Amino acid sequence: MANLLIAHGGGPTSVINASLYGVITEAKKYPEIEKVYGAVGGSSGMLTENFIDLKEISDEEILKLLKTPASALGTSRFPLYEKEYERILEVFEKYNIKWLLFNGGNGSMDTCGKIYEIAKDKGIGVVGIPKTIDNDIFTTDHAPGYGSAARFIAQTVKEIGEDVKSLPIHVSVVEAMGRNAGWITAASALARKKEGDAPHLIYLPERPFNEEEFLEDVQKLHEKYGGVVVAVSEGLKNDKGEPVAPPIFRTERAIYTGDVGTHLATLVVKNLGIKARSEKPGIAGRASIMNQSPVDVNEAVEAGKVALQSVLEGKTGVMVGVKRISTDPYQCETILIPIKEVMMGEKIMPDEFINERGNDVTDEFVKWARPLIGGELTDFADFNLGVRKEKI
Repeated sequence: MANLLIAHGGGPTSVINASLYGVITEAKKYPEIEKVYGAVGGSSGMLTENFIDLKEISDEEILKLLKTPASALGTSRFPLYEKEYERILEVFEKYNIKWLLFNGGNGSMDTCGKIYEIAKDKGIGVVGIPKTIDNDIFTTDHAPGYGSAARFIAQTVKEIGEDVKSLPIHVSVVEAMGRNAGWITAASALARKKEGDAPHLIYLPERPFNEEEFLEDVQKLHEKYGGVVVAVSEGLKNDKGEPVAPPIFRTERAIYTGDVGTHLATLVVKNLGIKARSEKPGIAGRASIMNQSPVDVNEAVEAGKVALQSVLEGKTGVMVGVKRISTDPYQCETILIPIKEVMMGEKIMPDEFINERGNDVTDEFVKWARPLIGGELTDFADFNLGVRKEKI
């Protein structure tokens, strides 16, 4: 008998605990697994031996994982260097850990791959479980966490759109998470049911932001509708690759800028004389259980189960991925992807998902994304409230 260790890395999602549920419930079927350790606090928990035996937790509590936001184990962005990897091997030996499952995004898969390299000669199996709201992990159609984040932003923009439509006097700029990849912001398009519905404009980091065209677009739409809703990514950049919002703090890892939504709203007020405000749901979008996608939950559970089964079968140095079989009807299957193909890669929105002007997404993206949010959004009464500005 030997022990299994599972750790979470990076920012949580609303379904990261669903993958944990899948691992625990599947592990209980295998008597060769003596303990299922959870690393409290992610990679730092591995180094400090801060473990919890998940097999000792009641089935009632484990079931709650399916509806628990954030990371039940705790997570971190703790950087690992050569001495830390050596320390991890010592911990594995001390606790008789034969299998490691690491649930995370790009950075976590890089860590997962490096642990695999140093542990493979020790007979330790390592499998990655994908997790990200940003949907920017290489070689997988999508990752658990994205479907729920997409549902959240679509539902949020849909509701903001109703507010603006009922009092059509201003511009509302909704800023979504995603520094380099616009997948979440793009999903706001799923809020639309008919022409004129919010969002009226969508700006992604994959295209240089053109301030002049933005103001021109807003002006035309304000004249037409009165109220305008704009969805923007926090990572918008200009044609020089510089953040649209001025930087306020820098580290080795990242540049922290002011709120893009606030910056664009200010541009509208100063240049067009139109009332404007910004909204920034922020981490609410990755913590929302109210907007969990059932498809996302099921795929997260399955990813956890497949990861456990795979590592017990001796399949190591891989990440569980998702391969799309069909979009209509929606059908996907799990696959195993060599971890080397995933480490620190970043999948951005492809050209065919972005319109020519760079201020919206295409129908092709909408068709691709819609199945992931798990059904229709909450619908509203429609009394044709789309008042035109010229009639006010």
